[in-house]
Amino acid sequence: MKHTTIALALSLTTALTSGAFAADVPAGTTLAQDQTYTYRLQDEISSLDPQLVEDTYGSGFARDLFEGLYNQDGEGQLAPGVALSHEVSADKMTYTFTLRKDAKWSDGNPVTAHDFVYAWKRAVTPELASPYAWYMELMSIKNGAAIIAGDKQPDELGVSATDDHTFVVELSQPLPYFDQMVTHSTTFPSPKWVIDAHGEKWTLPENIVGNGAYKLTEYVLKERSTRVRNDMYWDNENTVLDTVVALVIGDENQALTRYRAGELDKTDTPAGQYPTLKAELPAEAIAVPRLCNYYFSYNLESGPEAFQDVRVRQALALAVDRKVIVDQVLQGGQFPAYNFTPAATAGFEVPEIDYAGMTQAERDAKAVELLAEAGYGKDGKPLSFTYLYNTSESHQQVAIVATQMWKQKLGVDVSLENQEWKVFLENRGNQNFEMARGAWCGDYNEASTFLDLLQSESGYNDAKYNNARVDELLAAAKSSENTTPLYTEVEQILAAEMPVIPIYHYSANMVLKEDVKGWPLNNVQQKYYSKDLYKVAE
Repeated sequence: MKHTTIALALSLTTALTSGAFAADVPAGTTLAQDQTYTYRLQDEISSLDPQLVEDTYGSGFARDLFEGLYNQDGEGQLAPGVALSHEVSADKMTYTFTLRKDAKWSDGNPVTAHDFVYAWKRAVTPELASPYAWYMELMSIKNGAAIIAGDKQPDELGVSATDDHTFVVELSQPLPYFDQMVTHSTTFPSPKWVIDAHGEKWTLPENIVGNGAYKLTEYVLKERSTRVRNDMYWDNENTVLDTVVALVIGDENQALTRYRAGELDKTDTPAGQYPTLKAELPAEAIAVPRLCNYYFSYNLESGPEAFQDVRVRQALALAVDRKVIVDQVLQGGQFPAYNFTPAATAGFEVPEIDYAGMTQAERDAKAVELLAEAGYGKDGKPLSFTYLYNTSESHQQVAIVATQMWKQKLGVDVSLENQEWKVFLENRGNQNFEMARGAWCGDYNEASTFLDLLQSESGYNDAKYNNARVDELLAAAKSSENTTPLYTEVEQILAAEMPVIPIYHYSANMVLKEDVKGWPLNNVQQKYYSKDLYKVAE
């Protein structure tokens, strides 16, 4: 069922209404007897703790096991979660959320506004060291930045509960898209009594307590996990899938083989195989735009000295033939990227970027010229470095092709190193790399979710890029009525200074069994909720 967001401008109140919730099953549908959905995970997720999870697959777990103030529907619009509505003060600095009274934790305790206060303060607590603490700062919550910097105490965060069902957030500045940001897992409630009792082990299957549509019953590291329906969930009656199983399968071709054998209901399409699969399985092979970007990140803090020279960075960026990567290697409807923010982002106008209008031959010639000017290349000092990526055939193929281009066109030698996901995240986050794969999926549908990554203090500014003008423009955009000229200038600065190399903007490439319905194909963020899915009888 589609949920509608109604903005009442005069009272500055937003109400979310719908005739029914959870899976929208058309009348007359015959449901399958077995409502078990099984899908492939590429690698171990980062965490089951909503305040610690930092990857897209882990966020899928979080959306099943926990529920925040709002969800998203199949079109990417806000839908009721624990909150039914919110009011915004006249100065747009205070948000007051009205919570439903029938929300419960899986142990039967009621979900209250106090659980959100606890979770949000927990997210900014330095002791927790949440990789997403910076997100709470981006939300412009009062005192958030000072708490994260260690200048104020977490109890001073601008959140409060006036009663069990009223959650109040005070901002440090108006933020037009604030309500869009509360669908992110970092903002989900957490059960204080469970965390107090079990500490870091609170997310083990025998301990975890959530307020989502599912509860965790099995978790075998690097192998499999199982979620089953939470009968305490407020809309359990309208939830259809009984069981959700995730299998960790590192090899995407092996995963496809297991999909064909009926062991999986969904898996990712291996690089280069989408056209073949679309011809063979037209109803199952899917490619739709997705709000994510793929890029290479320089280490400007402790990487090779050559990376300090903007001419070297530009040369490497120019020599990558993005059309070869998307059209010949990936072949799944991805879009060559010459700027950082995907064109599919709501309200974003793709700016004029000089090198985007050049032919690849012109880019290659300019790359040779720039590298020679910097004193490197075939007739200069040798340039070599290591490129780090997380284990995946697709990432490996992209890396091989890009490094071959650098070798053939510029005489640059690049060594490849791959690591499993958690190790990769840790090393990239600690600048233990020279160049590394980067990718980002929007946490909300607004350009700042991408561009803020390159703000000087961002927790995910792995390049350690620092530009005062970029910081100034991004700060101004937070409260601007017209962000286009601000974002255009940011993108043009990034294209000139090239702290990262945009490679492509994603499409969601998957094979999904025909009997699985409810997948949010029209939600460009691809935020799925298992409670919205169902299986029909064959």
